[in-house]
Amino acid sequence: MVLLRRIIGEALRKRRRAQQRTLRDVSTAANVSLGYLSEIERGHKEASSELLASICEALDTRLSDVLGEVSRTVAGVEDSQRLEKMREARRARVATAPRVDATVTALRVRPLTHPPQRRVRHTVPEARVAA
Repeated sequence: MVLLRRIIGEALRKRRRAQQRTLRDVSTAANVSLGYLSEIERGHKEASSELLASICEALDTRLSDVLGEVSRTVAGVEDSQRLEKMREARRARVATAPRVDATVTALRVRPLTHPPQRRVRHTVPEARVAA
């Protein structure tokens, strides 16, 4: 299961670190306690939309950019989970499929060396009767 608060926290932390800013610096600018911002970044707390907007403003980034990044991450996780479910279903089908005898699967096929020739029927013309 995808935890949205964890992905949002990772996106905020990534942007803060890219700017080489400290938690203290961003928490002061966003007017939020350092501990609470830390918990948001670690995905332990869910931030309100107002608080997310304040943190994004402190990071000098658009909320829509952060949410777009979150959306792409969630889509990637969902795709991975869907593929894994498909693989599991395939493994289950293979595991329950009847086994084929090894002698049947080891048939030899002789390669065709020359293309087959067409048989041409030759007809003999009827003898002319001398008149």
